[in-house]
Amino acid sequence: MEIVQATPADVPSLNKLVNSAYRGETSRKGWTTEADLLDGTRTDESAIHEFFNEPGATILKASANGKIIGCVRLVKHESKLYLGMFAVDPDVQSQGVGKKILLAAEEHALKQNCRTIYMTVISVRTELIAWYNRNGYMQTGDKVPMKIDNLSGGIPKTDLYFITLEKKLN
Repeated sequence: MEIVQATPADVPSLNKLVNSAYRGETSRKGWTTEADLLDGTRTDESAIHEFFNEPGATILKASANGKIIGCVRLVKHESKLYLGMFAVDPDVQSQGVGKKILLAAEEHALKQNCRTIYMTVISVRTELIAWYNRNGYMQTGDKVPMKIDNLSGGIPKTDLYFITLEKKLN
């Protein structure tokens, strides 16, 4: 497996990957599904294209046998790095791919002189939160209602909240 910086040419594959990991029937093969929490897609090609133009943003992709099997979006905000759009192909989840991508994100943070990585996670995603906790990410106490400002991100089936997790890096 190779982890490198993605390019705009990767947008169609990234879109397919992220949506397959979080929404629809294919997402149910893995353990990261949000299909029971939100309707619609997780993202779209237009939104991913915008990420490439975002100041301080990088998208890392993990590839194996010529196929993108994982990705993460990283955005530098002063001395912190935001982690989002973290996805692993449901067919290879639970094989250490996510852990390797997370470690690559932490290395990227250090190269950017960031000593903290933070993310938001839907509060009811207890299994996912537990995985992040095992990898050193802790809840900050922040809780923010999920607002839908872009329908390409999905439509909640119930009231949902984001919590913030962060990790201090050495």
